[in-house]
Amino acid sequence: MSVIDILTRVDTICKKYDKYDVEKHKDSNLAGDDAFARLYASVDADIEALLQKAETASKDKGRASAVAINAEIRRTKARLLEEVPKLQKLAMKKVKGLSSQEFAARNDLVLALPDRIQAIPDGTPAAPKQTGGWATSASRAEIKFDSDGRFDDEYFQQTEESSRFRQEYEMRRIKQAKGLDTLKNMASDMNEELDRQVPLMDEIDTKVDKASSDLKNTNVRLRDTVNQVI
Repeated sequence: MSVIDILTRVDTICKKYDKYDVEKHKDSNLAGDDAFARLYASVDADIEALLQKAETASKDKGRASAVAINAEIRRTKARLLEEVPKLQKLAMKKVKGLSSQEFAARNDLVLALPDRIQAIPDGTPAAPKQTGGWATSASRAEIKFDSDGRFDDEYFQQTEESSRFRQEYEMRRIKQAKGLDTLKNMASDMNEELDRQVPLMDEIDTKVDKASSDLKNTNVRLRDTVNQVI
């Protein structure tokens, strides 16, 4: 292992555990009770670490070591993508002292995460970019756009109304998920209760059969007694 590799790994480890430096972050917005800030900082640090690993793999002349690094990068990317839904839920929670602008910015940060993660090189060939879609439409004079063909970042800027709509949609989706979980638990409880009732029903059937048999035998003896008296 060369000195450059050692320095790279030491720097990666320092950045990975930098978020635990209390003195450094005591004046930042990463409050101890802000779960979103903690999780996002962890994911962001992992992304930076992966970018450095990808750069190391691209410079590594050994094919075996580069393959191993790229495999580790792909595993970490899959794990980070699993954290995105958690961040989406945490971004919807109100945090004391957080302004409305910062609250809206959290949704934008989470929405940008999948692209940031997927953009990390991992040794797999990149998907071919589709071209000609906008160009073909723009070349037709009969197609008119309200923006006069200007599709910049300002055109797609998130408005307050769209932010409220997204928040309301996420809240309804979370409530629906909770309702489905409640129904699932109720169905499980009903199945368990039925399983407990089955032995009792079997016992009742056995007792009814025995009582029917006893009654039949009693009727036979009573008939014989009556015939003897007559």
